[in-house]
Amino acid sequence: MRFDVVTLFPGLFDALLDFGITGRALDRGLFRFKAWNPRDFATDSYRSVDDRPYGGGPGMVMLAEPLDAVMDAIEAELRQESVEPHVIYFTPRGRPLDHAKVAELARRPQLTLIAGRYEGVDERFLRRRVHEEISLGDFVLSGGEIPALAVMDAVIRQLPGSLNNVESAMQESFADGLLEAPCYTRPEVWQGEAVPEVLMSGNHKAIERWRLQQRLKLTAQRRPDLLEKRGLSRAEKDLLDGD
Repeated sequence: MRFDVVTLFPGLFDALLDFGITGRALDRGLFRFKAWNPRDFATDSYRSVDDRPYGGGPGMVMLAEPLDAVMDAIEAELRQESVEPHVIYFTPRGRPLDHAKVAELARRPQLTLIAGRYEGVDERFLRRRVHEEISLGDFVLSGGEIPALAVMDAVIRQLPGSLNNVESAMQESFADGLLEAPCYTRPEVWQGEAVPEVLMSGNHKAIERWRLQQRLKLTAQRRPDLLEKRGLSRAEKDLLDGD
């Protein structure tokens, strides 16, 4: 998979590329990454990438022309690989990111991520070159780099070979519409609280049942909207209602 990220601050992506699961996935060749700085495509001596908004108002707006030139350059490279770009812009008005969207994006061969800054991007560029808009939630960030990092991290985890245990991705929160069950490790008793006995029993069927029950209860308590969307089988309803 290939990621092309349009950003004024490419150094912010070093943390994802150099460490942890995503760093190892890069070393294994599971994805490629290239940062594109719009300032390199500006046409004036100041390397301008923003200007005042028409109609007045605070802040600055990113210019369409440098971004358009970036996209031309990205598409020229992708044509050599016979790959069609899929372009995402991050904005609070976009579709909220969820596991279903992450799984969908992970099936694509390429993603172009536009990390905007200032008050936003000229709407004409968005209409002309962007395929979809995505939001991390109902809040405002200083730029699109954090959402781009979040999308990359979530997508890379879905790539075959990125996780040492293939079951990890299948058992994570939201993979089947439920939150994760509580986790415990050594010592068996900490601050007077013991690990639940079922997890010490060695009875894998009982452990699996307990974990599913915990997931159902946590989801019902904290994210009932997920259960409403997902639905429950009769066995899951009985498990949720049980002790």
